[in-house]
Amino acid sequence: MLIRKLFKFESAHIVRNCSSLRCSTSIHGHSYKVEVLLEADALDHGQMVYDFGLMKGNIRDVIDAFDHAICFWDRDEEEYIRLCKQFSARWIAMPVSPSAEQFARLFFVIIDRILQQTVMANGEADIRLHSVIAHETETGYAQAFRHDAYNPRMGEIRLEEIVFSEQCQAEWRDPQLYRKLLAGARFENSTPPRQVP
Repeated sequence: MLIRKLFKFESAHIVRNCSSLRCSTSIHGHSYKVEVLLEADALDHGQMVYDFGLMKGNIRDVIDAFDHAICFWDRDEEEYIRLCKQFSARWIAMPVSPSAEQFARLFFVIIDRILQQTVMANGEADIRLHSVIAHETETGYAQAFRHDAYNPRMGEIRLEEIVFSEQCQAEWRDPQLYRKLLAGARFENSTPPRQVP
């Protein structure tokens, strides 16, 4: 069974080397919609694949870090990166260009790791990240599957190379979230209320 949760954020970027002159040479923003699709072959004690409320924790916090942030490729011009950091408290350095395709891949890699490091507490079984869809506009989106997210031909995405500004991290419920993720710490889903037989 497949479930889908939608997240939204506003963000700005430049996508270097793309075909569109406007897109590759001008800072511009989008109203992004990110769909996270989970699948499982079993249901939890609440007869759900995965409680949507659980996706409002670490997964939402990481996606929300992109809201009102400027995202840039860490290989862009040094002066551009310096100015992004100087004039925006909220910025994210990415090891890939901030295209819709790379956003879908990047979110897949981060969410996949979060799920791998999460201790399930309500009988969730075999939860898998099916795909991530990154809508850049109302009419254009990219969808990344597992083979896309970890495809070196599309550029390697290593979590250690994604850098969130101090302001982005300070606004997380747990400001140590990303450090814990990189360190392989376990995250625990909340314990459900008393079970009814």
